[in-house]
Amino acid sequence: MADTFSNDLRLRLQESGSNSGQWGSLLNDTITNIASAFSLGSEAIPNASTHTITLADDSSSQDEARSLFLKCTGGGQACTVTLAPNTVSKVWIISNETSFTLTFSAGSGANVAVAAGAVKVIVTDGAGSGAAVVDVFTDLHVNGLTSEVDGNTAALTVISTDADA
Repeated sequence: MADTFSNDLRLRLQESGSNSGQWGSLLNDTITNIASAFSLGSEAIPNASTHTITLADDSSSQDEARSLFLKCTGGGQACTVTLAPNTVSKVWIISNETSFTLTFSAGSGANVAVAAGAVKVIVTDGAGSGAAVVDVFTDLHVNGLTSEVDGNTAALTVISTDADA
């Protein structure tokens, strides 16, 4: 069995007994990529109607798409951005710093549009060809905050808290 990259961060899973003399550098690359999964990355969106962001298999690759917070820049038009591979289940915080809406897709499932200048937390479900992208905070319920629906802002009423129990 050869090294594999089947996990959600596309990190190298070494074959037992392989990579003699390379183990230290390969492990260091993997640890660096784990750290980068919690960092800020940047993706230049081309002036095109479609773009694909692919998580690389090679653990020696400093892959911006592996980052938790991904700044999307550039882009001269609205764009559908495909997150690949479609078998990855991953959370991204997307900051759309373009002047146009970016629609994120991973397969034939649901997509999420991120308006120009907006930040959204999205997740891919890793379901393969039917993969969906989900807006994590849709229908989020948090006590003591306000909610905006169709442009109307209203205070949420706290019905009970753990302290009330």
